[in-house]
Amino acid sequence: MPVLCDSQIRELVPIEPFEDAVKRPGKISYGVSSYGYDVRVGTLFKIFTNAPTDGGQSIVDPKQFDDRNFVTVDTQDTNRDHVIIPPNSFALCETVEEFDIPRDVLVICVGKSTYARCGIIVNVTPLEPEWRGKVTIEISNTTPLPAKIYANEGIAQMIFLKAERVCAQSYADKSGKYQDQTGLVLPKVD
Repeated sequence: MPVLCDSQIRELVPIEPFEDAVKRPGKISYGVSSYGYDVRVGTLFKIFTNAPTDGGQSIVDPKQFDDRNFVTVDTQDTNRDHVIIPPNSFALCETVEEFDIPRDVLVICVGKSTYARCGIIVNVTPLEPEWRGKVTIEISNTTPLPAKIYANEGIAQMIFLKAERVCAQSYADKSGKYQDQTGLVLPKVD
């Protein structure tokens, strides 16, 4: 599978809004790059906490995820350009960009080195052929200190792999449960 370069990404992969690679002093980079696209984290975050509002202890269960395990923070409401992720915790967020992956493309996501060098790990599962929507991103703070994450700045790089032939069954064909997601989508099992 060849990797798409900047001009191919622009031509073949609908990304909205699409940003060029330009220097933005004081910002963590985002936009198209030589062989990928650096996505931005939006303003809405769900920050994991081990203190449910009812005072009880919770278990992390992907089949019955309890929304009370998160505190929701929108940086637009707080008039801040960042959120703080507690030590050894994580947050969910979504990309500013919306994607419409072609049927012959698979997307792999990796974290940006600026955050990785601070102990911040970004996790996103592959974007399958014909997946559409904003990407839900998990950001882990692996350090023993609080970590600052900047809204509307770069968080991860998408790498686009073009198949030599079209897949037999796409994410859209399977009516994937995370298709066309908007907002922060928590784990769910159909």
